Amino acid sequence: MTSQALSTETTEVTSFVWGSPHLELTFAWTPDAPVWLAGAIVGGRSIRFARIPLVELVTASGGHTPASDRLAHSTVGARLRHIEHREVVADAGRVLVIAQSDGDLEVVIRLEMLGAAAVRSQVTVANRGAGTAVLRSVSSWTQCFTDVDADADPLSGWTRITGRSDWLGEGRWERESLRGDDFPRLAEHLTGHNPRGSLAVTSDGTWSTGRSLPTAALERDGLAIAWQIEHNGAWRWEIGEDTTGGYISLSGPTDSDSAWTLPLGAGASFTSVPVTVAYATDATEAFAALTDHRRAARRPHPDNSALPVVFNDYMNTLNGDPTTEKLLPLVAAAAEIGAEIFCIDAGWYDDSGHWWDSVGEWRPSTTRFPGGLAEVVDAIRDAGMVPGLWLEPEVIGVRSPMATRLPDDAFFQRHGVRIVEHDRYHLDLRHPAAIAHLDEVVDRLVAEFGIGFFKLDYNINPGPGTDVDAPSVGAGLLDHNRAHLAWLDGVLDRHPDLVIENCASGAMRMDFGMLSRLAMQSTSDQQDFAKYPPIAASAPLSMLPEQAASWAYPQPDMTAEEVAFCLVTGLLGRYYVSGHLNEMDAVQRALVAEAVGAAKQLRGSVSAGHAHWPLGLPAWDAPWVALGVSGDSDDIVSIWRRGGSGSTTLALPHLAGREIAVSTVFPQHLPEWQSEWDATTGTLTVHATDATIAARTLRLAISPNRPAQGTATPNRSE
Repeated sequence: MTSQALSTETTEVTSFVWGSPHLELTFAWTPDAPVWLAGAIVGGRSIRFARIPLVELVTASGGHTPASDRLAHSTVGARLRHIEHREVVADAGRVLVIAQSDGDLEVVIRLEMLGAAAVRSQVTVANRGAGTAVLRSVSSWTQCFTDVDADADPLSGWTRITGRSDWLGEGRWERESLRGDDFPRLAEHLTGHNPRGSLAVTSDGTWSTGRSLPTAALERDGLAIAWQIEHNGAWRWEIGEDTTGGYISLSGPTDSDSAWTLPLGAGASFTSVPVTVAYATDATEAFAALTDHRRAARRPHPDNSALPVVFNDYMNTLNGDPTTEKLLPLVAAAAEIGAEIFCIDAGWYDDSGHWWDSVGEWRPSTTRFPGGLAEVVDAIRDAGMVPGLWLEPEVIGVRSPMATRLPDDAFFQRHGVRIVEHDRYHLDLRHPAAIAHLDEVVDRLVAEFGIGFFKLDYNINPGPGTDVDAPSVGAGLLDHNRAHLAWLDGVLDRHPDLVIENCASGAMRMDFGMLSRLAMQSTSDQQDFAKYPPIAASAPLSMLPEQAASWAYPQPDMTAEEVAFCLVTGLLGRYYVSGHLNEMDAVQRALVAEAVGAAKQLRGSVSAGHAHWPLGLPAWDAPWVALGVSGDSDDIVSIWRRGGSGSTTLALPHLAGREIAVSTVFPQHLPEWQSEWDATTGTLTVHATDATIAARTLRLAISPNRPAQGTATPNRSE
C-alpha cells in the first residue's frame, strides 16, 4: 500500500493505493468526508472515479439526504470518518480492512483479492454507543463508475448488461443503453440536490434468482465493471445517477424491499452479505474476471476438476416415477454410454403414487422397489457408476410424518401459524431439530446405501421470512439463509467426497453463495430441447462453465440431428444426461456415447477456460445461438441452429490476426458444417446443412506464433 496527502484549494485529500498485479484500487478521504473509491488501474489504464461514500448505511434515526428509497446518499454514510486501514494476513489472497466511525457506529469494510481482477467486499457494523441503532440497509459496496473528468453527460455511452429469470426461462440477458428510459436527462444540477430515483433490481424470499439476477455489468469504451451478490436470499443492487455522475450500490436484504430491519444494542454487530466487483476493459473480460474469482473462492473439492458425467432419470424420462423395473434397464444403458454417476430422481421415497405433499421423511418406498432400493443401488455400483439420490431437504409435505414429529418452531411461521406453500411447510434451519433431522437423513443414506451424489432440489419460496425469534421477518430469513449455508458446509465436512448438485426448480437459486459450496447447478427444468440453447449459453454469466448442468435428454423418436442438438446443449458445461437410452437403437446409443466421450475430453478445457459469446448475448428467440470457451491454445465453440438462414458469422476478436484450424468435436459422423475464417476481421462464417434444427461443437485450434496467411480454412473432423 502506498499513501499520499494531496493539498487542494478546499481541503486535504488523503489517499492510498492497494491491490494486486491484476487490479489496483485507490481509496481516498478528507477530514470532512468519508472514504470513497477514488480510482482504479484497469488494463493499464488509470481511471479516477467521482465521489460517493464507499459504505452506505440507513438506520431508523438516519435516513437519506435528500429523501429517497435508495441505498446511496444515506445520512450515516455521509457522516462516517476514516479511523484506520491495514492489510491483514490471509492464506488465499490479499485482504484490506478500512475502519470508519460516525461516533456511535463503527463500520469496517473487509476487502479481499484472490488472484483475479476482482475485489470481494463485506461490511461489519458495530454499535459502540449506549443506545440501540436500528439498521434498515447496509451496502456491501458502493462506488461511482463514471470518471471524475466525465463530459457534460457522464452517462453517455454507458450500457448495462442485466439478466432476468423465471422457471423454464432462466438467464435471459439483454444489453441496453443506460441513458434513456432508465435515466432520462433530468437537469438535476438546477435543483442543487441529487435525484431520488434509481434503477433498483431486487430479490425477496429464498429464490435468489427466480425473477432477476444478482449478477450484472456496466460497459463503456475501455472500461467494464461486473458484479455479483453472493447470497442465497434477498438482495438489492442499484444503479443511480447523481450530480457528480453514476454509481452502483450492492446489498443484501433491506427494509423497503424485503422487510429486513435489525436493532443493534450496545456492543452488538452485524455483517453484510458478500459481494464481488470485477474490472476489465470490456464486459467479456469482466465476466472472465468473475470466473477467475469464482474458481479461487470455491470450496476445495475433488469434483472441481474430476467432473464425472451424470445420468439422471427424471427429465423427459421417468418424470418422478422411478421403479426397479424402469430403472434397471436405464442403469445398464447409462453405463454403456459411459455415465459415471447415476442419480435416482424424485419419487423414490413414495408409496402412495402422489409424493408432492408427503416428502420429508426420506425412507425408500417398498412398493416401487419390491427387492429394496439396495437392489437398484447395487446395480448402479456394479455397473461402475456412483449412486445418487434426489432430495428436497428444506421442505416437509403437509402429509409427511415429519410434519407432526418436528416442533412448530422448526418451521417458518407468521404470527404463530406455519407458512404453507404449495402443500409444503418450510424448515427453519436456525432450529437445532431441523438440522438434526437433515443430518440424520444425509448420514443414514450415505451409510446405508453408499450414496455418493445428491441432487438437492428446492421447489417453493416461503416469502419474506419468518417472525419466530426474529426482530423482523427479513432478519429471520437472513439468519436462516446463513444457517442453510452452514448446514451445507457441515455435510461436506463430514462427507468430503460427496458430490452435491444445486437445483431449485431448475435455476431459481443459482447464486454464488450456494455455488461457492456445491459442485454443479441445474440450469433449467425446460423440457423443450429447442428452447434450451439460450439457457445453456447464458449460464456461464452466472456460474462457472464447469458447474452448468444443462440437460442433454435425447429420445428414441428423434432424428439424428435432433439427438445431436440435445447432446451439444450440455457439452460446454457439466455433462448431464437423461432420456430413454434403453429404448434407443444401437446407432442412437452410439451417438450418445460419442457425446459422452467428447464431454470427457473437453472437461479439462471447460474447467480452465473462459466463456465468450460469438453471436452476442443469447436471445430467447434467436435462430442461431453460440457459446465459446477460450483457452491458451484453442477455443471450443458450440453453435445451435433453430431455423433462419443456413449460415451465421461468429465474432472472435480475440483470435483476429491468428491462423486457426477448425475441426468438429461433435458430432463427427453427421454431415460436416463448412466454415471460412477471416483473420483480418476475426470472424468465422459457418454454413449448416439442410436441417433447420441442428448443432455442432467445433474446435478452433490456434497456430502458435503464426499470423494468418489467408482467409479460408476448411473444417475437418477430428
